[in-house]
Amino acid sequence: MSDTAVPSPVQSPVQSAAQSPVREAKSRALGLTALGLTAFGLAALLVSLSIAISVGAVPVPTGTVWGVLVGKISPGIIEADWSRGREAIVWDIRFPRALLAILVGAGLAVVGAALQAVTRNPLADPHLLGISSGGAFGAIFALLHSGLFLGLLTVPILAFCGALLATLVVLGVSRLADAQSADRLVLAGVAVSFIIMAGANGLIFLGEPHASHTVVFWMLGGLGLAQWDHLIYPAVILLACGAWLATRTAQLNAMTVGDETAATLGIPVARFRLAVFVAGALITGVMVAFSGIIGFVGLMVPHVARMLVGGDYRRVLPASALIGAIFLLWADIAARTIMAPEDMPIGIVTGLVGGVFFVWLLGRRRGV
Repeated sequence: MSDTAVPSPVQSPVQSAAQSPVREAKSRALGLTALGLTAFGLAALLVSLSIAISVGAVPVPTGTVWGVLVGKISPGIIEADWSRGREAIVWDIRFPRALLAILVGAGLAVVGAALQAVTRNPLADPHLLGISSGGAFGAIFALLHSGLFLGLLTVPILAFCGALLATLVVLGVSRLADAQSADRLVLAGVAVSFIIMAGANGLIFLGEPHASHTVVFWMLGGLGLAQWDHLIYPAVILLACGAWLATRTAQLNAMTVGDETAATLGIPVARFRLAVFVAGALITGVMVAFSGIIGFVGLMVPHVARMLVGGDYRRVLPASALIGAIFLLWADIAARTIMAPEDMPIGIVTGLVGGVFFVWLLGRRRGV
């Protein structure tokens, strides 16, 4: 009687055979959807890149933009019918700025997605966990008090050290306060972020007045200092750390379920979480060194990515990188056009959009 009352959890061969084509069809549909979204995203990225280079205080036609790019990559293919001034605007100013926006947007979005997985908190991002503040502290210390003793590498290295130190402090505070839950980890990050920013403000106050004025760039965020020589650093770090995270998507998927489940699958939970935090600190620190504090990208973009491609991190990570790059390109376009010919700090734009998204997300979670 108990056999008839409790259905067997084991499927018969007939049931498995009947459901196998259904699974295959769903898998093919998801693959085609992801492929279509990727193609659409890459097309949107190219269009956004063209517009970002075209608009500004001196508008440049799209045909001229791509003509300059092709001419620089393969000289002699296209006859130049534009002035040297426009060529300098496109190649020396706007193109590296747009590429930096792509790198920073993709990097912060990937870090946010990874942090949300290992903390199991949809509100986690580099800004809220204090990692961005630590990077800014390191960059400000390098600019005002240490001198560029390592040349161009001084600012990104000290920014990474600051971001890593902030990460370790957040983890230490959460452990000291026995705040192992995801929500309390974010609260610890917010508290540490306020403390670190107070220290950064102290460094600015103690620094030389004229130099301190330029450090406001790191406090509000901006891409106006982008140069070709500098792009190699964020590009290499993003490729290296992004590739490492891409090989850990199975572990990230397991971490979203819970520490116990991840541990039963053989994942060293504490060590893996620390490794993800270190990778996130490295990416964030280098990005902050060249763009300043740009908040809420890591919070918003992973949610949009999961809405489009689902929760599997094999798709979430690349989708987050692509959407983050597009978002920051358009944020930079808005920053350059709202108060043209002056550049508004891009952190103001992302903060405004991110704050609205943050409130919407809280309301959405309450309604679930």
